Amino acid sequence: MGFSSFLQVFLHFFAFCATKNSEWQGVLHKKVYLCAVLTGVCMNTREEKLQAFGRLLDVMDNLREKCPWDHKQTNESLRPNTIEETFELCDALLKDDVPNIEKELGDVLLHIVFYAKIASEKGQFDIADVCNKLCDKLIFRHPHVYGDAVAQTAGEVVMAWEQIKQKEKDGNKTVLGGVPNSLPSLIKAYRIQDKARAVGFDWDKKEDVWDKVREELGELQAELAKEDNIEKQTAEYGDFLFSLINAARLYHINPDNALEYTNQKFIRRFNYVEQKAKELGLQLKEMTLAQMDELWNEAKSAE
Repeated sequence: MGFSSFLQVFLHFFAFCATKNSEWQGVLHKKVYLCAVLTGVCMNTREEKLQAFGRLLDVMDNLREKCPWDHKQTNESLRPNTIEETFELCDALLKDDVPNIEKELGDVLLHIVFYAKIASEKGQFDIADVCNKLCDKLIFRHPHVYGDAVAQTAGEVVMAWEQIKQKEKDGNKTVLGGVPNSLPSLIKAYRIQDKARAVGFDWDKKEDVWDKVREELGELQAELAKEDNIEKQTAEYGDFLFSLINAARLYHINPDNALEYTNQKFIRRFNYVEQKAKELGLQLKEMTLAQMDELWNEAKSAE
């Protein structure tokens, strides 16, 4: 018998004991957690998940009523914190930091519940309305699962996605209407291009995009050589970046992730240079570029 199978038998034994004695029920919960940690196969039951969500709603109700800070919060006051928590989740996802992904998902979920609680106090909607509206939308947008439509590949699903959304009662009225204005520019460019692709506005062959990239680079270099019109230079630089993002999309590279990986790589290497300089008793400003390059190459080789 393998270790995983042994733990399963062990767990079933405690489950049987729990049906006979209520004192064993707390022990059973700990054994379920132990099994999950050691085997990765035992997760919470559907009932336990619902109970946990109900517990969160109870905690939210209590905090809203009894905690002065929670009681005074509004949609406007929470918004900056929501943005911060979302970025912290994104950071954990990029690092594949599972414990922090779990933690940050909880923080984001708290904000969702909080906004719904505020709305319920105003008689606008509550968390059940949020969940039901989401389910209705998902069912409507997946006719290949809940209806008679056929979609054999993920690509076929995406091609139909934008057309389906425009048929919704409160859906987007235009193809690009669903792109939030407040999105960071790099992500917005990617989403704009991806939505246009979904309705057939795209290159026939991905290799063709490089002609556009070279064209935009040439126009940018021409404007920069003039050194007399920052507005035109800025516009051409934007066109060049837009073409590079388009190339990334065509080659299935997320440009935002790619740039962040490079940011982290630069930070890691520069921190190495700074630390080594301190160990040598040097200030960065006092070092030559050649000295810093040597330490930079050391950091690069150590990766």
